[in-house]
Amino acid sequence: MSKVSVKFSYDKETKNSVRYKEESEEGKAPIVGTLYVQKWFAGDCKTLELTIDKKD
Repeated sequence: MSKVSVKFSYDKETKNSVRYKEESEEGKAPIVGTLYVQKWFAGDCKTLELTIDKKD
């Protein structure tokens, strides 16, 4: 099992959701890439952090 936290920053709003882009480290490939979150949950949040717990 391994856990990783991925940070996202605001990119733009779409009709019903807010799009965030992953803040990946220089020289590393993104894990998630683009994340869409529904507006009712995201509100006016400019940054998100997502923790992924990989179960092997």
